[in-house]
Amino acid sequence: MTDASQDPGTPDLRGPARYLWWLVTSQRRRAAAGALLGSTWMVALTLPPYLLSRAVDDGLAAGDRAALSGWVAALFGAGALNAWLGIMRHRTMTRVRMDAALRTVRLVVDQTTRLGAVLPHRVTAGEVVTIGFDDVGTVGGTLTVTGPGVGAVVAYVVVAALLLSVSPLLAAVVLLGVPLLAVLVGPMLGRLQRATAGYRDRQGELAARFGDIVGGLRVLGGLGGKEVYAERYRRDSRRLLAEGYRVGAVTSWIGALGVGLPALFLAVVTWLAARMAATGSITVGELVAVYGYVAVLVVPVAFLIQSGSDISRGLVAARRVIRFLALEPRSTDGADGPDAPSVLRDPASGVEVAPGRLTALVSARPAEAAAVLDRLGRFVDSAATWGAARLDGIALPRIRERILVADNDADLFAGTLREVVTGRRDRDDEEIDRAVRAAVAQDVVLGLPDGLEAAVEARGRNLSGGQRQRVRLARALLAEPEVLLATEPTSALDAHTEAAVAGRLRAARAGRTTVVTSTSPLLLDQADTVCYLVDGRVAAVGGHRELLRRRPDYRRLVARDTDDERDALAGEPGAAEPEAVEPEAVEPEAVEPSAQAEVNR
Repeated sequence: MTDASQDPGTPDLRGPARYLWWLVTSQRRRAAAGALLGSTWMVALTLPPYLLSRAVDDGLAAGDRAALSGWVAALFGAGALNAWLGIMRHRTMTRVRMDAALRTVRLVVDQTTRLGAVLPHRVTAGEVVTIGFDDVGTVGGTLTVTGPGVGAVVAYVVVAALLLSVSPLLAAVVLLGVPLLAVLVGPMLGRLQRATAGYRDRQGELAARFGDIVGGLRVLGGLGGKEVYAERYRRDSRRLLAEGYRVGAVTSWIGALGVGLPALFLAVVTWLAARMAATGSITVGELVAVYGYVAVLVVPVAFLIQSGSDISRGLVAARRVIRFLALEPRSTDGADGPDAPSVLRDPASGVEVAPGRLTALVSARPAEAAAVLDRLGRFVDSAATWGAARLDGIALPRIRERILVADNDADLFAGTLREVVTGRRDRDDEEIDRAVRAAVAQDVVLGLPDGLEAAVEARGRNLSGGQRQRVRLARALLAEPEVLLATEPTSALDAHTEAAVAGRLRAARAGRTTVVTSTSPLLLDQADTVCYLVDGRVAAVGGHRELLRRRPDYRRLVARDTDDERDALAGEPGAAEPEAVEPEAVEPEAVEPSAQAEVNR
């Protein structure tokens, strides 16, 4: 038995039932101990009826006080034994459930790490969260069947054998009645599994939508779209509520049957035993014993029904877990890539990135431009090439070493600002200072109480949107990749800071390949080449000012200024060129994202 927190082992992903069985066999001793304690506890519940029947027949009926006292003492001892067995059973099964849950959590975390940057393209964050918080607990709870579930089967057999010694008729009723109860409840369990699967799917979708809303809340505020998305969330939430009621209805029926059917069964058997006692076929003590045996049988039957419900939900949860664990990361095998700086090509869009130049991608739909970077960074399968080689034929570690995709919403992990900026590589203060200055992030360092040693909270919650964006840019520049692919690197900045970042970015990346997606004229004016995308395909290529003259649709998309200034940028006669912003002269204090900047993101 391995330590689930250190080595979860190799799971069996051939099916949900096999995965649950693997969780059992991964802790064989503990599961066996739980089954033994559960069985002993269930069987020990039959001792009090037997002892009580002997106290009635040998003590009360015969008027023997000594025998009565002895049987009462034995009855008290049986109660104490049952209490101890119940405590040990519950403690062991808690460990079984916790081991299964922790083992599954470790597998999910390891798989998340293994997938790395591919993860957001394979599964939503809401789905991962729902697996980690909901499915893990459900899977762990399913393993309860290995304890009292096994014990319920053993107790059922023992009670039938005891009743056989009293009356073959009563034993036959019990042997046939319990399977009949299972047949009655079986269809409800199938319905529960289907309802739970539907509820689970909607739960994952709603969690993903909630994450999207929270992630883009300020953008939605700038666009005036908060109410629209809030209404969509309310609508989906009502659908989830309806699915929850559906699951609850089935669960309540199973619970009602789990209590009602055994009680009805108890009434039938007791009625038969009472008639047999009245006719003298069995003694009064045996009548008491039969009632006690069947009353005890209510507990294992209820456990069996509950175990069936747990297994139904557990199979649904396990199916979601193994579907996630079966995801494969990108292949790491392949060549080293071109020896010299080479052209990056994306056949799907027609984008060609010349080496050593600053290229900008412009699209009315930012997601289309970002998709180009995903293909050029090999985050999705594509026919993109680097020089003469396809990207999917180059070893993934080599691509990650040489090509960096700087996502606008990349995570900032908790740690000092120095750790956040430098990542896994050690950098001296001079290198950090150059990257911070190039990203116009000096005010971020100076504004924190301990500078580079100041603590940054997870996801940079103690930083503003503009500060987080500049910290991400400083981190990307400090990595010094051969190819930098940056998504909207200035979308959360005001115009003055954006102008400074644009100029410094060009200087910091001089001679190296850089691609940015943006609609900012300040950043586009610094680009060597601008690729204008329409419906995901290159519609025009050229310099920023050239495209302003040639493409009215491009001009309408990127222009942020007045008609006179727009004419000047378009190079029309009689118009003066706008005064250039000197990047080095801009030293902002505290920079906060404007509403327009958020809309442009």
